[in-house]
Parts: sequence; structure tokens; C-alpha cells
Amino acid sequence: MPTAIENQPSEHYYHPRKYEAAHYESTPEGQSWPVIVVGAGPVGLATALGLGKRGIKVAVVDQGIGASFGSRATCYSRHTFEICDRLGYGDKLAKRALGWVGGTSYYRSEEVLSFEMPQDPSNLRLPMFNIGQCEYEDFQLAEIDNCPNVTMLWGSTLKDIKPDDKGVTLTVESVDGERTLRADRVVASDGGRSKVRESLGLHLQGTAYEGRYVIADIHWKSTLPIARRVWFDPPSNPGSTVIMHKQPDDIWRIDYQLNEGEDVAHETTREAIVARITKHLSWLEDNGTITKEPWTLEWHSFYKALALALPDFCPPEGHDRVVFAGDAAHLVPIFGVRGLNSGMEDADTLAWMLAAVTYGDASPELLHTFSKERHDAWEQNIAAAGKSTLIMTPGSDGYRCTRDALLQVSSVLPEFNHLINPRQSSATHALRSPLTVATEANGLQVGEPLEDRVIGSTSLHRARGPGFGVYTVGPATETAENVAAAIQKALPHERVTVIPLEAGEDGGAAASWGAEAGELVVVRPDGIVLARGKKIPPVDAWLKAGKATEAPANSEIADPVLLSKEQSDREDVWLQLSQALDAVQNREKFLTQLAIVLGAKAGPEITNKAIDILKKERLAKEDGEKAEDDIRAQANGTANGK
Repeated sequence: MPTAIENQPSEHYYHPRKYEAAHYESTPEGQSWPVIVVGAGPVGLATALGLGKRGIKVAVVDQGIGASFGSRATCYSRHTFEICDRLGYGDKLAKRALGWVGGTSYYRSEEVLSFEMPQDPSNLRLPMFNIGQCEYEDFQLAEIDNCPNVTMLWGSTLKDIKPDDKGVTLTVESVDGERTLRADRVVASDGGRSKVRESLGLHLQGTAYEGRYVIADIHWKSTLPIARRVWFDPPSNPGSTVIMHKQPDDIWRIDYQLNEGEDVAHETTREAIVARITKHLSWLEDNGTITKEPWTLEWHSFYKALALALPDFCPPEGHDRVVFAGDAAHLVPIFGVRGLNSGMEDADTLAWMLAAVTYGDASPELLHTFSKERHDAWEQNIAAAGKSTLIMTPGSDGYRCTRDALLQVSSVLPEFNHLINPRQSSATHALRSPLTVATEANGLQVGEPLEDRVIGSTSLHRARGPGFGVYTVGPATETAENVAAAIQKALPHERVTVIPLEAGEDGGAAASWGAEAGELVVVRPDGIVLARGKKIPPVDAWLKAGKATEAPANSEIADPVLLSKEQSDREDVWLQLSQALDAVQNREKFLTQLAIVLGAKAGPEITNKAIDILKKERLAKEDGEKAEDDIRAQANGTANGK
């Protein structure tokens, strides 16, 4: 079996840089920082960078003295890399991270899903990249080292925060004692256990799921290709879900679900984790998936699936002076890797909006627009992640019953595969934003994110840079120049670029948008489409007011994973059947009655065909399942000390 080497994190594991604790005095009377960011995680650092690169002086308060230790968030979307480009470290990060396009799911030992995320030759990068969060933060900090507008106050613990109508007073404990800081505004990005949130008496609201996961990093020289791998109910860990991802330097992330009744305190000990991972890797070795290689447990942690958010990310308790972002504002289950990716979207949007308000170029109403947009984005993520969570960690007997049935059916009826697809993170839209006014257009809609694509020697977003873009379908026009000039006058501290898209040199952009010659597409600094058409509304006035002066769009929040009608119907059946099974006592009787009713409606030809397919599949699997059940029983006996 694979050999576990017991020691502390080795030289193979990434150790982030450490900084000296900051020495500083309290803010002098009558002075204040334009912005103080509380929390030096990825979201706080990205927000500080976005503000600093716009000329805003920012202080970042954090009790640590460097990047967090351990991989934590490991999967970064193509859209997040676009944000990294705007902040200055995207290319450096891409050279280090491991790109991937798809993955495989197994029920016990049988493959039930192989998927690939959308990938087009015009895309600048692969859909997803893996790298540990601690190393990701070091890329951010290296960029901050070259941004004189950002000051890192390491070793500073927030004790209290008091906002008023003119600013915010923060009490912090520094290495030299208590200090009082003053800021015009505060960005609270201090994580799921936010001290800012606690100080203001605010609470996250939403759903706590049943799934509990141990997450671990191991150093393991495996030849397995880079991809997402998931096992449902594997013989190595009966009743559990196991997820595996590869990171740079032969570091593998292994997440596995704890079963109901398993003691967290025991299961998160080093000995228990080594035993569990050894069992899984030994099983993979026995079935020929891997070859024997020694491995080292480098780091581990514990996770519980949560779908929670503040009702308002710019709450009245903050007097329009405190804005929440990232995990301090909202939590999403890890399935589909939406946590950090969503937080980076928060930072991308907040940086330009808060800069406009800080300079006095826009009304503080723009911060409430941020809150509405990003709360809607959280709802979009929950719509997808919630369904993924019901597959990964079904919270009731009904959902577990249908999940297991779907895993078995998918192996013979691939049309059901989409129900167990992990719904990987994708860019969220702003269709319900107060800045969004819908127009009659085919294809690309106002409020949707503009997908980057290669155009000549650059790309759509790189040509725009970190500011606004006015794309013209065809040669640049006087109308485009006038729109750009109006935006520049409204927000003079933002860059505004006119980008003509000549026929045959636009990488297929105009066709993908459904745009005609002479149309303009106006894009915000965060990549969201602000307006499109041959005549552009007064977006400059909207930006200054912080919201559209016309009636904003009222689109329903859409699931970011687009489904066909057939797929949507299957999803509805799965959800309704799961709920029905939870509501009845005799499930076998209920399912038999349901099958008779549906069979009569469908007719004998369809019903008999379905019976034949499932009966043959059931008989073919019985021998294999009996063998796996023997392994499961043996594993359970070992776990119970028998």
C-alpha cells in the first residue's frame, strides 16, 4: 500500500513569506485614511490593490504577519484570472498554476460522469486553474510591494469599530499597544468570523447543510493527469464522498466527507486523517488506478457546507461608511469552487465603485448598488451550488435515495449526467442591478459579463485594461468617442478606452454578441456590460448618481448554468421526487404506485424499454456490488474495532 511518511510540512510544501509586525501611531486628530481594509485575505488584498492602483491611499489591518498557511481555496476560474490581469499579476500566476478543463465522477468504482467545461480556441486561458491560496496571496502581496498607495499594518488585531456619519473609528491592538485609527470608509473583508460584523451586531442568514469535510494536502508524486476527481460511496470510505485535485509541486488536495455520527474531534487528528487517506490510496492502487508512491501529509483542516449572507452588504448600521465583501458578507458551499472566485468578483466591482465615491465623482448610492449586485450574485451562486451540495452531501433520506439512483442510472442513461455535474464556477451577471437597463437585443445582454477572447495580438479585456471600454463593431465612430468622453468626464479617475473591432479581426466577438455593424458595447471596469446599441443612454449620469435614472431591469435571477428544457425538466423531477420521498413513510409503496401511474401515462412501449434497460443493468451489477459491499462491511468492521 502507499506509505505515509509522518512529519511536519516538508520542504515540498509552500511556505508563505513572513513580514515584520507594523510599527505605527494612532491617526492624528483631524486626519483619516481614505479607506481602511480589515482582513488581508485574497478579497481584502484585491480590493486594496484595486483602490491603490486608482490612486487611493489604503491601509490594510490584519492580525497575521503574512499570507495564510495551507491551500484552503485551490481552484481559480478563468474569470478570476481576468481580474488578476487587471490587478497586474495574472500572467505570473498563470505560469505557476495548473490549468485544467474537466473531470470524472465515480459511483463506488464505476465511472458515471466525465465532463469538460466550455473551452473555445478564442479563449485566452483554460477554464480553471489550481494553486494553493497561501501561494496565491503571495502573488498579491508581491504586487502590493510595488504599490506605494497600499500600507500593510501586519500584526494588528481589530478590537472595536465605531462608524458615524463622517467616518469610522477603529480600535486595534498593535505590537506596540492599542492604537486608534480613523478612516473615511472601511471595507470589511475579515472572513467568515468577521470581527467587523460582530462589532456592528450583524448576523449572516441562510442555510447550513449537513456535509462535513476533512480537507488535506499531501505531497505525492502521482502520474494521474490534472483533473477534478470525485468518488461517491467508494469502498475505501463507505458512505463518504472523496474529492481529489492536483496542485503545483506534486501537492494533492484530498477532501473527504465525514459520515453522520463520526466524531469531528477524532476524525481531524493527524492519525485518523493518515489512516483514511491511506485506505483510499490503497484502494486506488489495488484497482490499478495508481502505482505505489510514498506520500506525506502536509496540512489539514475541517469544513462545513454553508449558504449564508448578510441581507445588506452596505448596511445602515455602518452609516454608509462600512462595506462588506467576501466571506465577511456571504458564504457558499465549496462545490463548484464559488467561494474565493465570488469574493474576487466582489473586490473587482467594489474597487472601482468605492474609488468613484471616495473621489467624490459618484454618489454614495453606488455602494448600495454594489450591495444589491453582489447579493444577487450570491443568490445566483447558491442556486447552482445548492444543487451541487444536494448531490455531494444530500441532507435527507429522500435526497440521498434519489442521488444514489441518479448515480446508478447515469452509467446507462448519459442524459442524466448533467444532474451530477459539479456546475463549476462561472462569472455572475448583474441583470437586476440598479445600473442595468435592459435593451432589446439578441445575444449579449446588458448586465451580463463580457467573456474575454483573443483579438489579434491582444484580447477584449486586455485592450480595455482596468477601466471602461467602449467597443465599436467596425471602425471607431464619433458616437463612440462622445460616449467615452462623457464617461471620462463623469469619472475622471477611471481609464476609458475606445476599442474598434474590425471585421475579420475581432476573434468572432461581434458574431457571438449578436451585434450589427455600427453598434457600441460599453463595458464597466469589472467586465459587466453597461450598455449596448447604436444609441447609448446617458450612462455617465447613471454612474454619477450611482444608479440608472430610468427604471432598472427586473429580470428574474437566472441559474448561471444554462439548461435545455429537457435538462430543466429532469432537474425538476429530481427535486420534486426527493421532496416527496421525504414526505412519505413507505417509500417502496409510494415509488411502486408512482411507477404504475407514470407507466400508464407513458404507455407500454416506453415503460417496457425503461424496465428492460434498468433490469439488465441491475442484474449485471449485482455481482460487482456484492464484492464491493464485502469490502465496505470489512471497512466498517475495522472502523468499529471488530
